[in-house]
Amino acid sequence: MKITFLLPDAGLTGGTRVVATYADRLQKRGHEVTVVSFPMAPPPLKQRIKAILKGHIFAKRKKSASHFDGLAIPHRIINRYRPLTDRDVPDADVVIATWWETAEWAMKLSASKGAKAYFLQHYEIFDYMPKERVMATWRLPLHKITISKWLVDTAKDIFGDDDVSLVPNSVDTKQFNAPPRQKQQQPTVGLMYSRVYWKGCDISLKAFDLSLESVPNLRLVAFGFESPSSDLPLPPGSRFVLQPPQNQIKDFYSSCDVWLCGSWSEGFCLPLLEAMACRCPVVSTEIGGPLDFVVNGVNGYMAPVGNSEELSRRIVQVCQSSDEQWKAMSDAAYATAVRYTWDDATDRFEAALTKAIAKSRTV
Repeated sequence: MKITFLLPDAGLTGGTRVVATYADRLQKRGHEVTVVSFPMAPPPLKQRIKAILKGHIFAKRKKSASHFDGLAIPHRIINRYRPLTDRDVPDADVVIATWWETAEWAMKLSASKGAKAYFLQHYEIFDYMPKERVMATWRLPLHKITISKWLVDTAKDIFGDDDVSLVPNSVDTKQFNAPPRQKQQQPTVGLMYSRVYWKGCDISLKAFDLSLESVPNLRLVAFGFESPSSDLPLPPGSRFVLQPPQNQIKDFYSSCDVWLCGSWSEGFCLPLLEAMACRCPVVSTEIGGPLDFVVNGVNGYMAPVGNSEELSRRIVQVCQSSDEQWKAMSDAAYATAVRYTWDDATDRFEAALTKAIAKSRTV
């Protein structure tokens, strides 16, 4: 197949990592893959003003680094952020939108650009987004491919689309791994730091603070795309690294007894599965992917969205477990992560693209 991915920008987000992985693996299977993206653009002024008035902050990421760096994949970077046209996109068998705006543009491309698919990694109806436009893209006649049962249910229950390809994310266990291990000498919680409000970092940090009442020597480690700010500070004594090299991220996961996610909404939450591949039990709010792969009391725990008190209770429960109990949970976390292989995921993604092409021929 000739395959084109349309990205808004190609940075270091987890979603971009997933697209880059599929692009690379599909190309290695003999498919002809092209990526079309843009330099990073700031949100429209109206959206930025609205978000600032609500106290929300947009994350800033470095422009230079990308998950496509080092991959031998043809990559067209358009000179400025604007609607894509036929001139920007090569002829192909299938073209894949990966963001709501790229879905709008994909619909206007000619048939020669390929059957149209929509790779959905989140339901992006945030306050700073044009919600009606975002929702409208879910109604477009694009074959949808998504990563969690929650998103499959969203397509069916809200938009009446019951023909969606489910392709769960996976983890590269060559990059994310750890040998069997014991609890840390000092109880340690890890998290990804973000000022993006729906990432719930404030919820996670409140849960950590509450946990100190029961585990006073609890330590926090974190990494992220942006430095901690005065309005969302890390606790004293925390270890933080800004945008660590990709080959060092597993060291963060492996240094923790619990990996924490207090997000309000995630399509999948790949860092949790990466942490599990590094034998780290997880504590998460009840969101997207974790609803599919976290089993309470087995490989981690979940708590209601926004509930710092319950997140804290689960953190304490893991940290105060016996060595044998923690080791069993650590091993179960690893066993869960390795069930999700990129070979299987690529098989499913390839089948979803074939289905998109077949559907286009019946229209």
